[in-house]
Amino acid sequence: MKRVAIYARFSTELQHERSIEDQVALCRNYAERNELEIVGVYDDRARSGASMYGRDGLLRLLDAARDGSFEVILIEALDRLSRDQEDLAGIWKRLNFLGVELRAVHDGTADQIQIGVRGLLGSLFLTDLAHKVRRGMQGVVREGRHAGGRAYGYRPVAGKPGELEIVENEASVVRRVFQDYVGGKTPREIAHTLNKEGVRPPRGANWTPSTINGNKKRHHGIILNELYAGVVVWNRVRMIKDPDTGRRVSRPNPPEDWKRSDTPNLAIIDKALFEAAQQRKAERTHDAPQKQRKAKFLLSGLLKCGCCGGGLSMKDRDHGRVRVHCSTMKEAGTCSNRKIFYLDEIEKAVLAGLQQHLKAPKLLKEFVRTYQEERERLAAEKVRRRGKLESKLAEIQRSLDRMWSDYEAERVPVEVLGPRMKEAQAQKVALLAELEAQPEPEKIVGLHPAALRHYERLVGQLNDVFGRGVTPDNAEAAEKIRELVAKAVVIPSGDGFAIQLQGRLALLMDAPNAYPNMRIAASGGSMVAEEGLEPPTQGL
Repeated sequence: MKRVAIYARFSTELQHERSIEDQVALCRNYAERNELEIVGVYDDRARSGASMYGRDGLLRLLDAARDGSFEVILIEALDRLSRDQEDLAGIWKRLNFLGVELRAVHDGTADQIQIGVRGLLGSLFLTDLAHKVRRGMQGVVREGRHAGGRAYGYRPVAGKPGELEIVENEASVVRRVFQDYVGGKTPREIAHTLNKEGVRPPRGANWTPSTINGNKKRHHGIILNELYAGVVVWNRVRMIKDPDTGRRVSRPNPPEDWKRSDTPNLAIIDKALFEAAQQRKAERTHDAPQKQRKAKFLLSGLLKCGCCGGGLSMKDRDHGRVRVHCSTMKEAGTCSNRKIFYLDEIEKAVLAGLQQHLKAPKLLKEFVRTYQEERERLAAEKVRRRGKLESKLAEIQRSLDRMWSDYEAERVPVEVLGPRMKEAQAQKVALLAELEAQPEPEKIVGLHPAALRHYERLVGQLNDVFGRGVTPDNAEAAEKIRELVAKAVVIPSGDGFAIQLQGRLALLMDAPNAYPNMRIAASGGSMVAEEGLEPPTQGL
């Protein structure tokens, strides 16, 4: 009497749970008629047959087959196992290698021809189903119903799929946003006002400019949503399943493929107001730079607000001097820190403290000692580096050999092993290239006394070097300093400010007078130290 395992699956949550029980009952009757001993039942509920990802029942079934727990797998039809040509053929090939028979109640014992035909029919069924679903959704749009997700200002009508009704309190916010925008207010100003008044946003905790502006390519956002003017727009994006991860990702469709239908009953604003908003948005739109700009200032991107943790961004220039303020206060209006700081005062405070520490006699001696040790370490490091690369290369090769053995023994599906082997092979190629590029060990050269004087002179020139901001001449030096700083938190304090530096640079600031009061101008400022987040950097 052959041992048999039953497998059942249904596709979506819209199907009844009884589908599994009905499939299992059908297979049990077949097993009794054919004198098969049932040793296990495996199932996947609300799982698509288009992919093996996320189907725990199927994976447990294949694991049990490799362990020799049964001789036959029984299913209602081959499409319950998979509707993908590649997956169905791969499963059958592995079961055939293990000597496990695959039977379908309606199709009999599966062979190579059946697998090929059923796999093709399953794939065609999915393609045809997608076409029919899209056809049905087009009909929904033609009838003036909504085929997409929920939009702010509307709610679905109970018992009437695709029909929406206006939520008046949200609709009044939409009208106000359009009127304010056309009236000259910016999305940032509108978001600030709504946040101050405690108006609940469509999602998240706060209104932001992007909630109002949206995405031009995907046609998201309040200003771009034609539904508010009584036009349903469908087919803006399409969903594609990633063959390597099984996840569905959205891709924007070209505007000529979009489908529109007039629905005057859903209009919250008139078309004239909507068109005026689109015209103003077009006038305000500018293309983003193709390449990210390098840091323009010494502490660009490193300054944080001491009140909310948000970044500090440039506000304006006061007679050539850059002024910064809290970007969260600017964008969302939810931060209480409305103080404006002069960027040059913050930079001078940081550099002054850095100078005091780097010019200390104790640090100069430490610099000499560390220089010698560092040169010796670098010479030895190159030898060790080559050894580590060779060791890592051998480890990856062993891993590749193991994965190949698992593939030959059919212990792991190729869908799982394929991406891993590609990643391991890419690491191997990168290591070989790095190994070939390793330079020869350098000879150790002692530090000349003149180098100390040069070092001290350079430290003393820090303020002069960065007095004109970051330029091509000092860009490399600025980048070295930026690498030492994780973030600089600017805290309002009376008429001035205090700064907490976090990062490797913070380890240089254990003395109480490292950063004296910097009363350079009326705003002034003082510097306080905080323990760094990273281990000490040798040589500092």
